[in-house]
Amino acid sequence: MTYATRHLYPAKPARKEALKVGGCTPFSATDYPGQLAAVIFVQGCPWRCGYCHNPHLQDRTPNSAIDWNALLDFLNRRVGLLDAVVFSGGEPTLDPALGSAIRAVRRLGFKIGLHTAGTHPARLLEVLPWVDWIGLDIKAEFQHYDTITQRSNSAAAPLRSLQLLLNEDVLFECRSTIHPQLHSPVSVLALGQHLHDLGVQRYAVQIFRKQGCNDDFLNETGQASQAYPGTEVLQNLQKLFPHFEVRRS
Repeated sequence: MTYATRHLYPAKPARKEALKVGGCTPFSATDYPGQLAAVIFVQGCPWRCGYCHNPHLQDRTPNSAIDWNALLDFLNRRVGLLDAVVFSGGEPTLDPALGSAIRAVRRLGFKIGLHTAGTHPARLLEVLPWVDWIGLDIKAEFQHYDTITQRSNSAAAPLRSLQLLLNEDVLFECRSTIHPQLHSPVSVLALGQHLHDLGVQRYAVQIFRKQGCNDDFLNETGQASQAYPGTEVLQNLQKLFPHFEVRRS
């Protein structure tokens, strides 16, 4: 192609891919503390946690994709009825289109929440200016991460993400889903102590629930007693954090 031809017929810029959405909950009172929110589930996750309750969102190719522009139209109709929109997953920071999607929703006037396991700290840093609250999943003590995620060297990224949040002016909580076969009471307390020592102020322990989980063994062994992980452990965790919560459902 000659110089003149290139200027007569310039190459079209590559079309930016829209956010890959695998689902949406139009109304939630539990996914953003104190706010009524819609929840957008972003498709894809690099990890394969056995207790995952959204395994259909793990692959990047959704079984039934939701059109992003149609979802924006829906959210536009919810202005004044909802306080916030939460980007969840899957793992939302996996998607390169997350930043543009968050900004588009922010322009509608919603607060922005983000659920993340911290797998992509650079993208987390990129979207922080537009995010009001973050729920950071901490899977286990960092030396045991690979056992939970079933991926090698998986602890480094979430540790960087946590350190990033501790250094930024953003409201966030850490939360850990615990299973009696994966998290002993001793390890639960040790994890809480480590997070406290790093400077975490808000922490929630989420007791495993089998809804959505495809792992038969974890489902069969996960029906912990109401006491798990133990009254003493929970009392000690309560002392470590100004804001502490146990979630059993």
